[in-house]
Amino acid sequence: MIVIDGKQYDIGAVNFQNLEQVFNKVVEDGHLEDRIVTDVLLNNEPFTEIYPHQSEDIEMSEVQSLEIVTMSAGEMAVEVTLELYKVVNIMAEGGKRVAQLFRQADDSEALDTYQDLLDVIRNFLRTIGVLRDEYSLKDNAQYTKAAENLNELFTEMSSVLENEDWILLADLLEYEFLPAVEKWKSVIKNLRDDIRAARR
Repeated sequence: MIVIDGKQYDIGAVNFQNLEQVFNKVVEDGHLEDRIVTDVLLNNEPFTEIYPHQSEDIEMSEVQSLEIVTMSAGEMAVEVTLELYKVVNIMAEGGKRVAQLFRQADDSEALDTYQDLLDVIRNFLRTIGVLRDEYSLKDNAQYTKAAENLNELFTEMSSVLENEDWILLADLLEYEFLPAVEKWKSVIKNLRDDIRAARR
């Protein structure tokens, strides 16, 4: 029995040899158009491919039940914006931690943590950019200002880093980076509103 989003799916009288053929048929029939698969339950157990095309190695004789759970791309985008709030808090905590480590003269640990923070920020901005390009229907002055603010700040912090002025870097993180990060919460809210409006 095959179930997609709680509804039984009649796959027709075709004999499928393996699970991959079934997945291909589901896609071919348009069941996943503008949708993202969130869960696959095979014989009531979560299934994820450990290696590419693993589903090709699963014969249909081994399959008693298959359930596919999906979410619309818009719903997924809203979920991502909720996660981005958490990322803003992680960035704020990271900034505080780096500043604290520099003030304690634990430069090596501070630099490692600072590098991790930069990676988180890059991923955050990339994700925001993708969502904005895909869903945001208006030019958001708040987004532009927040992005420019962060960009200018990182240019300044890079030159301070080159000069190895750790106390100044700690000051920039504490007194300029933290307020700059806080502004992203309202940018994310606006983005989520745009996504919801685009879905209507």
